[in-house]
Amino acid sequence: MAVVSKRRGLFFLPILLSFTSSLFLFLFISSTSKPDILQPGPTRIHVINPQLEFSRTSSPVIPKQTIVVNRSLVLDLQTTQLPSRITQLGSTETKVETNDDDVFHDRSFFTKDYNQMNKTLKIYAYPHEKDDPFANVLLPVNSEPKGNYASESYFKNALFESHFLTNDPSEADLFYLPFSIASLRHDERVGVGGIKDFVANYVDEISRSYPFWNRSGGADHFYVACHSVGRTAMEKAVGVKLNAIQVVCSSSYFLSGYVAHKDASIPQIWPRKGVPPTRSPSQRKTLAFYAGAMNSRVRKDLVKTWENDSDISVHYSRLQTPYSEALLGSKFCIHAKGFEVNTARIGDALYYGCVPVVLADYYDLPYSDVINWNRFSVVLSAADIPMLKKILEGIVNRGEYLRMQRNVMRVQKHFQWHDLPLDFDAFYMVMYELWLRRSHVRIT
Repeated sequence: MAVVSKRRGLFFLPILLSFTSSLFLFLFISSTSKPDILQPGPTRIHVINPQLEFSRTSSPVIPKQTIVVNRSLVLDLQTTQLPSRITQLGSTETKVETNDDDVFHDRSFFTKDYNQMNKTLKIYAYPHEKDDPFANVLLPVNSEPKGNYASESYFKNALFESHFLTNDPSEADLFYLPFSIASLRHDERVGVGGIKDFVANYVDEISRSYPFWNRSGGADHFYVACHSVGRTAMEKAVGVKLNAIQVVCSSSYFLSGYVAHKDASIPQIWPRKGVPPTRSPSQRKTLAFYAGAMNSRVRKDLVKTWENDSDISVHYSRLQTPYSEALLGSKFCIHAKGFEVNTARIGDALYYGCVPVVLADYYDLPYSDVINWNRFSVVLSAADIPMLKKILEGIVNRGEYLRMQRNVMRVQKHFQWHDLPLDFDAFYMVMYELWLRRSHVRIT
C-alpha cells in the first residue's frame, strides 16, 4: 500500500507543478498589463503620424463629421479634433500639437513637399499632331472649357502649358494618356458605346509604339476624366483600371473600378470667372439649402424629410430664381449624391462661401489625403438625414459654424480653375496628388 501511495503522489506532482506555474504566469501578466486590455473600454480613434504615412484615409461606412454610436447618440468629432502635427519625443512619449483652424493635415509637410514637387515633377504626354483624326480628343481644346465636366479640359490645357511637361521621356516621373472621355462621348465616330473600344485600342497602340507602358504595366501612367462614363470606359483596358492612376471625379470606393490610394479624386467644378462673392455669416438666414433633380434615393429621402421645414430649404427640382442667391443666403449647402457620388455642388458651395454638407456615402473626397474636410465641411451618412437639423443647429449653437465658414474661405482657391494656373489652385492640387503617387512606381 505504501508503494501504491508513493506512486500516486509522484503521479500528481507534475500536475501540481504545472498548475502552480500557470497561476504565477497569470498573476504576472495581470500585474504588468494595462487594465483596458483585460476589460472592454470605449472606442478609440487611432491617428497615424502624417509625417510618417501621408496617405488617404478611407471611411466608407462611418462619416467623417460624426461617429454614430447608436441612433440616439451622436458623438461630434469637432470635440475630438485630429492633431495637425504629432511630434515624437523619444521611444515612449508623443506630444500632440493641435491647430483647429488649419485645414491641412500637416501644413509644414505639405508646403515642403509641394515646393519639391513644383521644382522636380516631370510628366511626358504621348505626342499627337494637330492633323491627327482625333486631335479633338487627344489635344487641348481651343475654346474656353464649359459645363459640369470642365475640370477635365482645364487640367489638360494647364498641363500642356506648364513647366511640368517634358519632351524627354527618360526624365518623366509619370506618363499622361491624353484622351478626353467627355470629348469621346460627344464624338459621332465614337459615342458612349464606342469609348471602351477606343481606349483599349489606344493603349494597345502606345504599348506597341513605345516601351514605357510595357516596362511598368501602366503603373506610371494616368488619365483624367470627369464624366461618369469614365467609370466604365476602362472595362476593355484592364491594365488601365488595375494599374494606371485614374484621376476622376466619380471617385467612389464602393465601386470596383476605383482603387483608393492608387487612384485620385479630382473636384467637379462649374467654371466661374472673377473673385467669388462674399456675404457675412450673420446675413445667411437659411440654415441649409438644396435643390436639384430627384435621381437618387438620397435626394428623395432628403426632400421628403425636410420639405415642410422653415429652416431647411429643399426643392424637388432646380430653382427658377437665381441659384447664387440661395447659396449666398444659406449657412450650409447640401451636396446629395445623384447617379454618382460627385456633383458640382461642393464647388458651388465653396465658391459662394457656404459650408458644404456632404451626403454621399463612399465618396473619396478630393485632396482628402492633404486637407482635413472636417475643418470646413460636414460629412454625414445618408442614414443621418432624419437628424440633419439637430446636427447643423448643434454646430451653430456651439459656435463651430463661424470657424468652419472661415475655413471655407481659406480653401476656396483649391477648388478653382484658371486659364493660367495659380499656386495652390485646382490644377496644382491635382498635380500634387499625382506627385504623392509617383514615388511608388518610379522606373529607372
